[in-house]
Amino acid sequence: MFLDTESQATQERWAVVQTPKPQRKKRFSESCVRLVASEADAVAEADAGKNEYPARVYGPSKSSEGLRVYYLVRWAG
Repeated sequence: MFLDTESQATQERWAVVQTPKPQRKKRFSESCVRLVASEADAVAEADAGKNEYPARVYGPSKSSEGLRVYYLVRWAG
């Protein structure tokens, strides 16, 4: 994966990610990612009952399919 560390639009951010199996996926569609201000906010707003998990993500990037995606940096919490 190519990461543009000079880009202002593409950067690491805290988020709540909606996914049924958090340990398997490393890339998430923009529609599954809700950006938040901090790790504490991500942890507080996540709801495992709704398949929502706190994470540090990198993006958005444009996928080869033309979608905007975020890449998992690490799960929080």
